[in-house]
Amino acid sequence: MRVLLAFDKFKGSMTAEQACAAGREALQTSHGSWQIEEAPLTDGGEGFARILTHALGGTIETLRVTGPLWEPRDAELGWAELAQLPPDARKRLEAPTEGKLAIIEMAQAAGFLHVPAEKRNPWHTTTYGVGEMIRHAVDAGAAAILLGIGGSATNDAGAGALEALGIKAYDRQLQPVTHLSPDQWKHINSLGGLVNYREQFPPIRIACDVRNPLTGDRGATRVFGPQKGLTEEDFPRLERQMDKMGRRLLGLFNHPLTTHDARMQEAGAGAAGGLGFGLRTAFPNTAFVEGFPLVVELLRLQEKLRAAEMVITGEGRFDASSLEGKGPMSVLTAAPAEARKLLLAGSLEAAAVEQAREALPGLEAIQLTPDEWELERRLAEGEAALRKQLAVLS
Repeated sequence: MRVLLAFDKFKGSMTAEQACAAGREALQTSHGSWQIEEAPLTDGGEGFARILTHALGGTIETLRVTGPLWEPRDAELGWAELAQLPPDARKRLEAPTEGKLAIIEMAQAAGFLHVPAEKRNPWHTTTYGVGEMIRHAVDAGAAAILLGIGGSATNDAGAGALEALGIKAYDRQLQPVTHLSPDQWKHINSLGGLVNYREQFPPIRIACDVRNPLTGDRGATRVFGPQKGLTEEDFPRLERQMDKMGRRLLGLFNHPLTTHDARMQEAGAGAAGGLGFGLRTAFPNTAFVEGFPLVVELLRLQEKLRAAEMVITGEGRFDASSLEGKGPMSVLTAAPAEARKLLLAGSLEAAAVEQAREALPGLEAIQLTPDEWELERRLAEGEAALRKQLAVLS
């Protein structure tokens, strides 16, 4: 039996890699003759750098950077040879054929998981550490940079990252304004710096499936702000500040005034609190690429699926959002029609499972932990529950 394990993360319980490794060990114990392939999934957030770097045969470097609360922290950056890119991924990235690819995961430096619940406040969080990672990659000779921007704790339009890369801010007395989280923006009268240095940058590709603009009812502040700690009372003030900062950045980098509205309403500009907007504004050779299709190409997932007789996937919670064509649902949809398909999740929303089964007759959906368990217990025992289910699989 040829089996493909393609788990996404079980948030708060297991990384995608841990889930795949646990699944392999459980299946090998009970079915020693089965051929098992692993393909841990990533959406651009947690695990992005490590999963893609390993898939490309690269190496991981650990850096000391600034975290989302301006605290020092370790962050992993991946390095891979551009020559190892699958042809379809190279075409999507418009990447050079030679040199080093730096794989950067925003969540390593500015991730939501690094901010305790009581300290979640996008007025104060920063992408400064992401800028430090980009600067390190450039200084180390990266021929191209791939940036995953899922799982952010920030809403700073990339101002923190740009500050780390050389942008300067000044008040009305021409005194420097530093630590450019949104709570500092009210002091800014003008911006400078970075304009000449930016021409040295290699191409930056931002893996992103979010389509929201920077500002407005569907923008970064209103749509993603609440999960990062914003309240309804914050919206009008931060929205005004975001609009003003966006226009200042566009002006600094000489984007014509007539294009400002369109640039801020561009699909994806609001992803990760506007980080992509800031980088695209500053660096000419920066572009968004669809995240999940790129991951499929880099993992060579299609060829692994074609060879599989059984496909086992899953995530922490399978609900209506899981049906939108990303992660486990995409894997199941792309699997061969004749392959056995299993979906494992910490919790299952009945209506979502019913819809999935309508699209995929024969789908086996298994909830790993009982609904009556407290969340803390479900998270703590998630790996053991996954191992138990797969150990008795027949």
